[in-house]
Amino acid sequence: MKGLKIIVLAKQVPDTRNVGKDAMKADGTVNRAALPAIFNPEDLNALEQALQLKDKFPGSSVSLLTMGPGRAAEIIREGLYRGADNGYLLTDRAFAGADTLATSYALSCAIKKIKDYDVIIAGRQAIDGDTAQVGPQVAEKLGLPQVTYAEDVLETKKKSIVIKRRLENGVETVECPLPCVITVNASAAECRPRNAKALMKFKHARTATERQDASEDYIDMTSERPYLDLPELSVNDIEVDVAQLGLSGSPTKVKKIENVVFQAKESKVLTPSDNDMDELMKELISNHTLG
Repeated sequence: MKGLKIIVLAKQVPDTRNVGKDAMKADGTVNRAALPAIFNPEDLNALEQALQLKDKFPGSSVSLLTMGPGRAAEIIREGLYRGADNGYLLTDRAFAGADTLATSYALSCAIKKIKDYDVIIAGRQAIDGDTAQVGPQVAEKLGLPQVTYAEDVLETKKKSIVIKRRLENGVETVECPLPCVITVNASAAECRPRNAKALMKFKHARTATERQDASEDYIDMTSERPYLDLPELSVNDIEVDVAQLGLSGSPTKVKKIENVVFQAKESKVLTPSDNDMDELMKELISNHTLG
């Protein structure tokens, strides 16, 4: 079988283990400057599935596509260190504040610009939203079949792919025609670590914006080694309806943000008695934690 052209949708997300009072802005969007940025965990699972396909089929290529501010290029480099071949940073102020609908629209337009792909793989969901909507919405906008909750790619045929899905009550094996979109669970294989040779090769890879802001002279370096030039895509580089981007294209609005901090006095000590368990269940149901 010929090599596959694989696009991995990845996102740089705020580390939700460090959420504080400054985590949200007044307009209900995430204050990303106040939180450390990391590679979305399930996108790393997706990257590993792509790299396994690349290992299995010589001649395959893995390209990362991420949307975000300039610093999001860091996760492209992280992907390159692990075995990806290249990446695209979709960045523009017009994309700021996008919900899942506006994000998937922008990503789908960028994929149409890239054009050449057999498989699009993404993590099931991002830890800063937990919606699991972007992957399926991208598939819908591109008119592609999709497989969600993927745990492993079992077989790749000339015109289809066989995938194991991890569901709530078991597993399911499905066959899907190519090209397609796959979203990957955290239960899939963990992503391989950085490769030392790849790290040395790509550690100076930069986008045009990063090169302009850097103190080092990258002009000679990138002319001698073109693979160090990470492509940037802006609104002007893809065919889009600007009204469908960013906040203006996002029907989802955050009405209220509330920080909940539990005090020690609010804790309860329960015995394993039937009465205590019954009272706990009634309380959880009455405050809508359950049901």
